[in-house]
Amino acid sequence: MSRIGKRPIDLPSGVDASVSGQKVSVKGPKGTREFTATDDVSINVDGNVVNIEPRGKSKRARQQWGMSRTMVANLVTGVTDGFKKELEINGVGYRAQMQGNTLKLSLGLSHEVNFEVPQGVTVTCPKQTEIVVEGIDQQLVGQVAANIREWRKPEPYKGKGIKYKDEYIFRKEGKKK
Repeated sequence: MSRIGKRPIDLPSGVDASVSGQKVSVKGPKGTREFTATDDVSINVDGNVVNIEPRGKSKRARQQWGMSRTMVANLVTGVTDGFKKELEINGVGYRAQMQGNTLKLSLGLSHEVNFEVPQGVTVTCPKQTEIVVEGIDQQLVGQVAANIREWRKPEPYKGKGIKYKDEYIFRKEGKKK
């Protein structure tokens, strides 16, 4: 019995969900998102509640049950609140700024990095050392943040680089004489 899968998903006011076959469509104030579930689960919308049930007792059906429930819950969260990842830049001379749809990063390389922001995600720089990635698609927001972080991962000696705001960098002690 999936503890995650058996919990119903409550739809807040202003959010509509519809099911056609295995495709779930959720519409809210921030936009519309869709998810196509596998044939191992059945999805029902009863008023303001979405229920997901497994079809059969197979291991795959039980795995898909919890995963499908989480995916639909993420759709609801995305169209109501949205998702956000915050990045910090540490290092002398390291900075970021937005110019139109391009994020310009100065990261101590011989050139400036121009990162094109994909559609469906908004990137802002409240300070030169902070980057905020927001959107309604959790996977896309996380992927964009990971791609930005990939340009200069934090190093363990001084902590220079791009890190997530809540990330802990394990520090190493330098070489001793």
